[in-house]
Order: sequence, then C-alpha cells, then structure tokens
Amino acid sequence: MVDKVREIALKTLYKIDEEKAYSNLILDEMINQNKNKIDERDVGLISEIVYGTTNWRLTIDEIIKKYSNIRLKKISIWIINILRMGIYQIIFLDKIPKSAAVNESVNLAKKYGHKSSSNFVNAILRKVEKSDYEEFFKIENDIERISKVNSMPIWIVEKLLKENDLQTTEDICKNSNIRPQITIRINNLKTNKKEIQDKLKEKNIKFKSGILDDFLVLEKIKNIEELDLFKQGLFTIQDEGAGLIPLILQPKEGEIILDACSSPGGKTSYMAELMNNKGEIFAWDIHEHRTKLVEKTAKRLGVNIIKAKTQDATIYKKEYEEKFDKILLDVPCLGIGVLKRKPDIKWQREEKDIEEIANIQKQILETCSKYLKVNGELIYSTCSILKEENENIIQNFLKKNKNFEIEKIELNYKKINENQFEKYIQNQGYIKLYQNEKTDGFFIAKMIKKSA
Repeated sequence: MVDKVREIALKTLYKIDEEKAYSNLILDEMINQNKNKIDERDVGLISEIVYGTTNWRLTIDEIIKKYSNIRLKKISIWIINILRMGIYQIIFLDKIPKSAAVNESVNLAKKYGHKSSSNFVNAILRKVEKSDYEEFFKIENDIERISKVNSMPIWIVEKLLKENDLQTTEDICKNSNIRPQITIRINNLKTNKKEIQDKLKEKNIKFKSGILDDFLVLEKIKNIEELDLFKQGLFTIQDEGAGLIPLILQPKEGEIILDACSSPGGKTSYMAELMNNKGEIFAWDIHEHRTKLVEKTAKRLGVNIIKAKTQDATIYKKEYEEKFDKILLDVPCLGIGVLKRKPDIKWQREEKDIEEIANIQKQILETCSKYLKVNGELIYSTCSILKEENENIIQNFLKKNKNFEIEKIELNYKKINENQFEKYIQNQGYIKLYQNEKTDGFFIAKMIKKSA
C-alpha cells in the first residue's frame, strides 16, 4: 500500500516540474486539496520532502548517475522523482529509517511505473543506503566540487566566483541550503513588542529577538498563518533582510511614497506602519492578482494609506512626474539571494535570463526616477547578489543621470541593531547582504535626486 504522505509529496514534485511553478505555491495548493486526509505532522513531512528534494536535486542526480545504467533523461518523470525523494530521505533525514525510505519508494514505483521500475528503484536505493556519501564528493576541481556538494548549478557558481573569492562563493552556496528562520514583524499599529511576546508565551510558542527591533524569530512553529494573532493582523511574516529596506528608506508621516513593485506587500505595509498610517503609498504591480495580495495584506494589518494599482512600472506616466517624496524600487530579479526559500529557482533560471531581467530593471529605474521630487530619495533593491542586476545597473544609471547621486547607507537608524547587521554585509555606498543563517541575500542602493 502506498503511503499517502509520500504520494502527495511525489505529486507536488511532478506539478513543480510540469508547470515550472514555484514550489511554495504548488505545495500550498496540494496541502489544501488534501487537508482532510492529513494531519499537522503529515504537512511537516510533506513540506520537508518537497523542499529538501527540490533543493538537493543536483547533488541527488549525481548520486543517481553513479548507480544507474539508464541516463536520467530516459527515466520517467515519476520514477526519477521517486528516486530523488528516496535518496533525500536516506541521506538527509536522520529520523526516517533507511529501510522505510527504500520500501515506501518501491511501493510508489509499483503504482507509478511497472515491475521493472520498482526493481530499478529498489536496486538504486539499496546501493545508496550502503554508500559513503561524503567520500563520493571529494572532488579536486573547485567549481565542480562547490556545485555538486552544495547542489548549485555550475553557471551560478561561476558567476559568483567572478565576483567573489573562493571562500565567499562557497559560503554563499552553502548558506543557500540553510533552513530559513521564521521571522515575524510586529505590527505597531495594532500592538507592541511586549504584548506580542506575552501572547506567544500564552500559546507556548518559543521565540527570540531578531536583529531588527520590530522582529521576532519563532521556533518550531507550523501553519503560522492559521494563528489568530496572524489573522488579527498583529504581525506579518517577513525576512529581516527584507525588513531592512524600508528602514533604510525612512518613510515619514505625511509623505507621498511610491512602491513600484510592491507585491505581496511586506515592504509596502512596513513603510505604512513606520509612517503611523499617515500619508500616502502608491503600490503598483504589473499583475492584477498580485495587486490584490497587497490589498489583502493591508486590510489584515489595518493599513489604509496604501493605494494599490495594477500598473506596469516600465511605462512612463506624465501624471506622476516629480510627485513622490520617496520611491522604493524592489525590482524583479533572478532571486539568487532567496534560494533557501525558493530552491526551484536554481532549476528554472538560466544564465541567459540575466540580460532580459537586467533590461527590465533598467527600464523600471529609468522610468520611475522621473517620478521623484528634487531632494527626494530612491532605493533600488533586489533579492539577488549578482553585479549585473545590481552594481552595474546603478553605475550605468548614474552615468546617464547626473542629477542623481549615491547616498552612503548608514545603519545607525532607529530600530536597527547596527552591530549585528554589520558582520553580514558589505557596505560600499550600497549594501550587499549575503544569505546567512539569519537572513536572505539582498542588494540595497540609496540615491538622492539633486536637481530636476
């Protein structure tokens, strides 16, 4: 009999491959479809298998290649994912007995393949069960070693090595596999830090202080969006690296601000909270369904100064010229800084995508910069760490727009624990925050408009 948990995980992996969709969206969809058949512990194991198998795919495929006489492309999508799931459980999940991982994988292969498929799966996994995983990846070539040990595509490793030394590159790739922390941002419009801490204690939810004053790190919590505290809008879920960006922009009460790439609304709503819900924030996104996410976030948090609109930020609109006191451009990017949250990015993006996305970034910056008032401030940010999406974009923009200047970012603002953040970043007029055990990776540049 097939184990329902592993079958749901398998179907999720299949949909991720077939639809080329984000793993978190497909996983949520599959869990909601099966919520009457599974309990909370099942949700945890399904999530673990899906994210883990997706994240370690390259490394796992190298192991399959070692023991399989059949080329990967010749193996059916169902069987290859059964193998990947089985190997992930054998190597990376200590709490699951290896024999159980093998047996359940064979059962799945019987249902989603044929007899020879189940024999094939059984033979491969029995070999993996007895193998020395670490010995297999003792590789002399640095690029190949970093790629295979950390499950990182070669092209990303090569890009990182062009911009960083060997140790930094290795750290970035290694840290991309860390399980992300669950961090929440306290909504000071509705509550305060002490009140939230007391409520979490009442629910026996363990927490610790974050790097930023408004943030807490929660430990061992599942289904966080089902908590009444979340539904009441007392907090929102946000990475602290993302939370740093609105703090650096320093929005003030009464200001008119543009967030041109706002969905799903985490940074937008934080700006509104920092403004004490006084002023105006124009929140744009190119897709209507994503604009609705911003509205949903604002409503839950009790924010009413956000004006969400479906708007293409690359298209110039005369009506907005020099309208805004401050502008946040958290532009679309490859997402190399958030791989530990969205591991499927590694397999869905290619090197050729960089030029296309960089052109969009340039267009957004060039267009929206015209909407900034003189002496206004603009932040350009991405959740990526490649120069082609960041430093190069800023340098080219400043060459063409002499009325803009880079403003050196200081971290001595209220609500920022400067000492804790400094050890994670490079600060050279802009900030580059590499993914680490506490935050995702981000690039942040702050510019000021000196004249019309």
